[in-house]
Order: sequence, then C-alpha cells, then structure tokens
Amino acid sequence: MKQMPPEYYQLLEQLQAIDFVLVDLALYLDTHNDDADAIKQFNHCARERKKLKKLMESKFGPLQQFGNSYSGYPWNWDDSPWPWQV
Repeated sequence: MKQMPPEYYQLLEQLQAIDFVLVDLALYLDTHNDDADAIKQFNHCARERKKLKKLMESKFGPLQQFGNSYSGYPWNWDDSPWPWQV
C-alpha cells in the first residue's frame, strides 16, 4: 500500500473526529430539537468539517463520490489509497 505523508493522517484523523461529533450531535438533536446551544455547536462543527474537507481534498484528492467531491484532471478516483484503506 502507498505510504502517505504524516499530514494526510493528521487531517484524516481530524475529519474522523469531527464526523464523530457531528453524528453524536445529530443523534442528540433528534430528541432535543430545541437545544439552541447544541444547534450552534453542530453548525460550527459542520463549517469546520467543510474547511477540513476542502483542505484535505486540495492536497490529497477527493474523499467522496457521487458529486460530493470534485475530481482533478485527469480523473483521480482511481488514485489510492482511499480514506477507508488507511
């Protein structure tokens, strides 16, 4: 398997951590939909995730398929490793 630079793994870990927080907050908000602080925290984390994803993709290529991430030229979906392979 292709070895990636340390920054790749650091950014991927940050994305995984913020994804965990977003899932946890979404589950909480499903039963506490009027908690303004939780909604603010969710929106803040969503903005941070968007920034991290953009940074990660600008350096290492797309993370998601089906229009959620852009492809470089040439088509770079066949570049490995994919995030779930590391």
